[in-house]
Amino acid sequence: MSEQFDLTKLIFGRLSLESIPYHDPIIIATFLMVAVGGIALLVAVTRAKLWGYLWREWFTSIDHKRIGVMYMILGVVMMLRGFADAIMMRIQQAIAFGDSMGYLPPDHYDQIFTAHGVIMIFFVAMPFVVGLMNYIVPLQIGARDVAFPFLNNFSFWMTASGAVLIMMSLFVGEFAKSGWLAYPPLTGIMQSPGVGVDYYIWALQIAGVGTLLSGVNFVVTIVKMRAPGMSLMKMPIFTWTALCTNILIVAAFPILTAVLTLLSLDRYLDMNFFTNDLGGNAMMYVNLIWIWGHPEVYILILPLFGVFSEIVATYSGKRLFGYSSMVYATVVITILSYLVWLHHFFTMGSGATVNSFFGITTMIISIPTGAKVFNWLFTMYRGRIRFDVPMLWTVGFMVTFVIGGMTGVLLAVPPADFVLHNSLFLIAHFHNVIIGGVLFGVFAAIAYWYPKMTGYKLDEFWGKMSFWFWLVGFYLAFMPLYVLGLMGVTRRMSHFDDPSLQIWFQIALLGA
Repeated sequence: MSEQFDLTKLIFGRLSLESIPYHDPIIIATFLMVAVGGIALLVAVTRAKLWGYLWREWFTSIDHKRIGVMYMILGVVMMLRGFADAIMMRIQQAIAFGDSMGYLPPDHYDQIFTAHGVIMIFFVAMPFVVGLMNYIVPLQIGARDVAFPFLNNFSFWMTASGAVLIMMSLFVGEFAKSGWLAYPPLTGIMQSPGVGVDYYIWALQIAGVGTLLSGVNFVVTIVKMRAPGMSLMKMPIFTWTALCTNILIVAAFPILTAVLTLLSLDRYLDMNFFTNDLGGNAMMYVNLIWIWGHPEVYILILPLFGVFSEIVATYSGKRLFGYSSMVYATVVITILSYLVWLHHFFTMGSGATVNSFFGITTMIISIPTGAKVFNWLFTMYRGRIRFDVPMLWTVGFMVTFVIGGMTGVLLAVPPADFVLHNSLFLIAHFHNVIIGGVLFGVFAAIAYWYPKMTGYKLDEFWGKMSFWFWLVGFYLAFMPLYVLGLMGVTRRMSHFDDPSLQIWFQIALLGA
């Protein structure tokens, strides 16, 4: 007990020089490349004498527009990191068959899929979404800035600090090997004695507090700082989706903070909240993490629904069809997103009654989402549609997201979920809605608002090339996973024995 409760260990997660993984050539080579690139960047900035400018105009800025841009840059940088993980996993799965064990040891592969999930959700999707809201919302409601400008800057640096901690943990020590939601007992001190889970907890706590403060800031901004005469039902639809998103953030992120605190107490002080002995229960963790986790999915997608609404109206040359129904659909999704979390673990044995309730609520939440799709289609109907880059992303989103939504309704049926749970079908569904919804929406928003942010228009030709590569690549990368999932292939596997599966993984690698 005393050995675990040493203050330095509590803060630094048992870090020492022995924590550097000298034995792993992949990690050491990556670290050297990152170090060389980082030093080159520092030298370039120093020689250009930019530090003073960056410090005054950007790093310490309380201008919501500049903070929004910094969030977006953080999202792009971390996306390159998370995407590298995805490529590494796909290469491993495409070659690790039979006698070939691939190029990644299982231990390293587990760290990679965990880091991929954590980075893509917390440090790519969230910065993109919060960055867009930062830049656009005050402009749309006629406010000079957000309600608490200094807090806005502080929130950004909290998120950036979490990202730095994640990046450090890939080179010093190790990362968690427990999947992106860190389920006990895998994250207990007995099963994960290394520093990986400690890094995970600290990074997410720091970034989560930053996001929570940001949510409070935006709720106050939208409720209290609208221009005179702008009633709630006169707000632009993007601002409406931002309001609902930030209400969800304020309601959901304290749960994440609490559950990670309990996990820390389990690890450091033997508190046994989530252990099978001494009255703990691992399923309590799963319930708590998904009570945060399912609203989180809607925190990511709702602002992009607002983006698509703005784009469809602009590029159809018409007013948005059914503004009121769009608002009500957004509010209904916000409320229902709190009543569906258990569909992530129908197989835990809650019983038919509980599973039925959550299966039905999950199907009901697809109704307001479907209403939005029809509203976008009716807005396009008889409009003068211009298929510029933002509109291409929007049409690509509609097709892709509807496919993902239909597979989601299938997974909402508990008996079907018992068959498909923990399979690659689930992975394909999740990526179908997150890439087809969130990422396509972010790309659409960047193309749409880039002239407003910079005064320049992005190149149409390369924008269209980017769109078609992403669309074709997405379908090649993830449709094979639906097939593999129906064949019974489970996720998080780094090696396979059945040679008939290999062609599907090779197609997925080509898509990636």
